[in-house]
Amino acid sequence: MPCGSDSTERRNRMMTWEHFSKKSACALVIMTLWSFADAGAAEKVRISVTNYNMSYLAAGVAAKKGFFREEGLEAEIIRMNANVAMSALIAGEVDYTMIFGSVVRAAMRGAPVRVVAVLIESPPYALIAKPGVTSIKALKGKTIGIGVYGSTNDVVARMILEQSGIDPNKEVKVVAFGSDSARFGALKADLVDAAIIAPPADAQARKAGFNILARANDFLKFPHIGLGTSNRVIAERPQELKKVIKGFLKANRFIRDNRDESIRILAEWGRTEKQDAADAYDSTRQVFSPDGSLVEEGMRLVIDDAKKALKVTRPVALTEVSDTGALREAQRELGLKSR
Repeated sequence: MPCGSDSTERRNRMMTWEHFSKKSACALVIMTLWSFADAGAAEKVRISVTNYNMSYLAAGVAAKKGFFREEGLEAEIIRMNANVAMSALIAGEVDYTMIFGSVVRAAMRGAPVRVVAVLIESPPYALIAKPGVTSIKALKGKTIGIGVYGSTNDVVARMILEQSGIDPNKEVKVVAFGSDSARFGALKADLVDAAIIAPPADAQARKAGFNILARANDFLKFPHIGLGTSNRVIAERPQELKKVIKGFLKANRFIRDNRDESIRILAEWGRTEKQDAADAYDSTRQVFSPDGSLVEEGMRLVIDDAKKALKVTRPVALTEVSDTGALREAQRELGLKSR
């Protein structure tokens, strides 16, 4: 009897263990299926850029390196001009835009939009001079080429001159030539003594024997590219907004730390020559924000510039054009800020 009882008990234990194992295996399969379902249920977001170039590379890197996917997002990067992008953002046809200055101006006009992160802290412009001019002070009494009067490059050029002790309204002649290639052409044709030029034209000018007198980021923080969204997204989809910001911050930090791979992605994404991509990267890498912060000094410059353009004389609070709640959460989760 004892032997028979032991045998029965062992058999019962084996049956119980087999039953438990089957239930555990079933539960594991169900959990695995749930995880696949969650992975497949990515939130779809639409983000507008004006070009597939170095300025907007964070979007390309976040998409191609999987930083958006890590946050459970399926991002569609859409190219559109600034006017269309703002209309689309306000109408809810896109969820986010990287066109920073336009969002600030729209918010000041009363549109329900805000900037939520800075991705490029200063325009990547360089002040380039002909071989005989070796310092900014030597530009006094000279002619300076810009793109369009009142544009960001015009504002930046004047700020560089002012901070170097030259009155841009009285001590130099400022002439508008349009595109970077046109400004570079004016410099080569000796129509101007210096010009404000963006990458990769600045590298081309340097190789042609012209002098780089200054770079904008050496003189000022003037947010150039960032992330903007609607008040509706901020209020109704804060978790999604945080995820989008985290994807961009991961991309920015990758760009700052990974030269070769960033150049490869830029050449592929922007369909540009690898050397041009390398030149653009080397001229711009240092202005990619490591943490997305909206620094008050820089934001004030953007707001003041917008006030001039819109002929606004009233005070404009930072909260009228920006919202940093989701950014602070994203920074904390990425270990970029302690609070």
